[in-house]
Amino acid sequence: VAAAAVLPAARDLRSELVDKCIGSRIHIVMKSDKEIVGTLLGFDDFVNMVLEDVTEFEITPEGRRITKLDQILLNGNNITMVSYHCYKAAISN
Repeated sequence: VAAAAVLPAARDLRSELVDKCIGSRIHIVMKSDKEIVGTLLGFDDFVNMVLEDVTEFEITPEGRRITKLDQILLNGNNITMVSYHCYKAAISN
């Protein structure tokens, strides 16, 4: 029961950190063999993300495929990891 009480606070902290990175370049690792780099435009409570100026890297049987996209909507259920350059600035404020 005590662990359940911590979850909303952890979610708020995560949202706060990601919110500070809106407008910054982020690197996302997906559950599939894809990695995505783009500028974070926004996100919701489910960590669905909208990015612009996107580069998608995918491992295929033929090798590595790189795709450029103007904009993309990512399903938060498929995101494994997010790293962002503004992380140090976000946690120091």
